[in-house]
Amino acid sequence: MMKPYTNLLLVATLTLVASFSPGSLYFSPVRGVATALQAPHSVITPRSHSQKLQPSSLALSSSAVSEPRGGASPNEGASIPNEVFNLVKNIVGAGVLSLPAGVAAFGDHPTALLPAAGLILFIGTLSAYCFSLIGRVCSMTGAKTYRGCWDKSVGTSTSWLPAGACTFKTGVANVAYSMILADTFKSLASTAGYTITRSTSLLSVTLTVLLPLCLLRDLKSLAPFSLLGIACMGFTTSAMFIRYISGSYASPAGKYLADLSPGLAPAFGEVGVKGVKSPKAAILLCMLSTAYLAHYNAPKFYAELKDNTVERFNKMVTLSFTACISIFIAVTSIGFLTFGSNSAGLILNNYSERDGLATACRVALALSIVFSYPLTFVGIREGIFDLSKTSDADRVKKSTPLSLGILAVVTCIASQLKDLSFVLSFGGATLGNSIVFLFPSMMFAAAVKKMGRKDLEGEVKVTKAVGALGIVMGIIGGFQALKSL
Repeated sequence: MMKPYTNLLLVATLTLVASFSPGSLYFSPVRGVATALQAPHSVITPRSHSQKLQPSSLALSSSAVSEPRGGASPNEGASIPNEVFNLVKNIVGAGVLSLPAGVAAFGDHPTALLPAAGLILFIGTLSAYCFSLIGRVCSMTGAKTYRGCWDKSVGTSTSWLPAGACTFKTGVANVAYSMILADTFKSLASTAGYTITRSTSLLSVTLTVLLPLCLLRDLKSLAPFSLLGIACMGFTTSAMFIRYISGSYASPAGKYLADLSPGLAPAFGEVGVKGVKSPKAAILLCMLSTAYLAHYNAPKFYAELKDNTVERFNKMVTLSFTACISIFIAVTSIGFLTFGSNSAGLILNNYSERDGLATACRVALALSIVFSYPLTFVGIREGIFDLSKTSDADRVKKSTPLSLGILAVVTCIASQLKDLSFVLSFGGATLGNSIVFLFPSMMFAAAVKKMGRKDLEGEVKVTKAVGALGIVMGIIGGFQALKSL
């Protein structure tokens, strides 16, 4: 196996490469595609109370479901740096801690990180491009929500498709949250000297913490905790780096190595770069579809941007996704270089329960998820109400019973599933690829046709190819995720 310092050089090189992309090309498959539309933007007015919140991704932030600060006009709105921070906060969350397992699905040698970094960069670039497409649809149609983009481009008769996909993808996020909390509180209890089962851990945190929070009528009190997610990820990444560079888990004499079971201890083999040729690499691709998922909030970011021209929006998206790509490569590399093919679906599960630094990471992760959980949970509930066309009066009456039912279903599923990487890869294959790649491509093509923009017909062919690629990745990735069970 390569020396730690040689591996660090590999991490630094991969991250440096990511930092130069996709900015110079404006994240387009062909140079200049994403900046082709420079028509004057529509003036966006604030959303009415009847417009529903868009559900959050697995991002540990409240920005994904918070109300916009108001309409964006040439003289109002958020600056690009502010938008970049909020979008990165929206994207980077607990999902990144599963990515080392995505690499382990097809490789067991440190050099497997080379194609893995390429896939992270590739999917990040396509995700950024599709995020830009949604902003451009908003510019052409004046839409203010993800569903509104579909209504004003494809048509209202099928708008239940993106609405349903967003709602159930949020459900997948809450299942993943519950799984993380079950594992985390079980480990924390063990550190404190108590032995409990994973099911007991999940049931306890659900009944005592999650249930009261999910029944709250007003979630504004949770807004101050939105920064916990990005702070947690920064702290966790630093802790993982410290443990890697110190060799605390390295064979044969790492400080905490003896604490680990054979299935969690570092394991390396000979499958490196060539491993990416395996269909199992599609598991990482679909996990990335979930990791970069923030696209149902693209209209909100476009509406809030000061002087929201397409060019300024593209600049914001470029900076945001470049930062996310770099973070993803760094976390994935450090986790995989530490544990190799035994990288767990939640990488923190690999670390010893005696490891004080890892324990601090688990506490930070638990806190950030606990306070983010109701923010994503409301996305499922309101999404179901929206799909069933429930009136405002009936929503008040049915809110508590529906919340209890949703939480019960989510908890039952989370108690049976133990591999977080499966949940994220299968959710990314079935729903994430649709929201990130297929739907934006369809909306852009329909908007171009409706607006008679013949100058963009060439790009429509590119977007259709992106949508088709999303379908192919979804089919292969979903099949491979099911095989991994």
